Amino acid sequence: MNRREIVIDALNHKSTRPIPYAVDLTHQARERLIAYMGNASVADNLGSFMRGVSGSGDFEDVPGKPGYVKDIFGVVWNRNGADKDIGVIDGFVIKDPENITYQFPIADIAEFRRRLQKLVASDTDEFKFANFGFSMFERAWTLMGMENVLTYMITCPESLEAFFDKICEFWIPLVDIALEYNIDGVMFGDDWGQQHGTIMGPEYWRRFIKPRMARLYQKVKAKGKYVLQHSCGDCRELFPDLIEIGLDCYQTFQPEIYDIKKIKETYGKDLSFWGAISTQQCLPKMDAKQVQQEIVRIARILSVNGGYILAPTHSIPGDVKPENILAMLEVFQNQEKFI
Repeated sequence: MNRREIVIDALNHKSTRPIPYAVDLTHQARERLIAYMGNASVADNLGSFMRGVSGSGDFEDVPGKPGYVKDIFGVVWNRNGADKDIGVIDGFVIKDPENITYQFPIADIAEFRRRLQKLVASDTDEFKFANFGFSMFERAWTLMGMENVLTYMITCPESLEAFFDKICEFWIPLVDIALEYNIDGVMFGDDWGQQHGTIMGPEYWRRFIKPRMARLYQKVKAKGKYVLQHSCGDCRELFPDLIEIGLDCYQTFQPEIYDIKKIKETYGKDLSFWGAISTQQCLPKMDAKQVQQEIVRIARILSVNGGYILAPTHSIPGDVKPENILAMLEVFQNQEKFI
């Protein structure tokens, strides 16, 4: 079996050996690993079973402001701090939630098609997907501020619902384009959780987020493709709803938040999990041997009856030692010796 077939078996809740794995590095972690190994290609040969292309648009440099970039929605990000990959928002675009005159950008369809064509034309055997980051709640708060969005859910819900509809309508034609190509699935990125519970609470998530995500999910399901959802934080209150609207795989699955064995037993027949190797605790704080022991422990729990993509809980941050990255990869790539 090739990597794609192994991932599909796992998503269909079939036991696989090896367990499919995925690894992504932040810019800083990548630089540290390359410097440590003295080999510029080392970060390009991680062996991940998953390969995606972004449908969320590119960033462009802000003239005269080194370290600042602007996304296609007009949001400016300051990358001069600790986060070199995303950054911190430098002001908000939408000021008046009851009179939203914001005009959505025109997506670069030609560039998106070029990426998709390159993805499907490659002769590699990974599970291939389109990735739409900052897809709903995150897109709203990057434009108008998180505290504001949460407040507007109470003070002007009708106006905010109409805006969420417009966000959804921006993504629908891009999802349709992605589904014209021979990909295996679509991933949506939208952080809904915090360390304990959801940011907006399940009631407001069900009103503002769920119906729009259901529309996007159903586009994917209608084409017989897999739906994958990234959300950091504690989303357990939402799992039944996500299963209801068609989610196949939840990423990321943080072991410092969840009782992973209990969640696996409760939802593992319907939902696959991607992640669970902590980038908060395990990878940055343990030594190499402890990292390997923790990976083995987690993999043995979550890989029962398939439904697991072995992976760090997020792109590996810059505070993770190269030795720990290599220890992780040793387990991932030589599972017959460890798991």
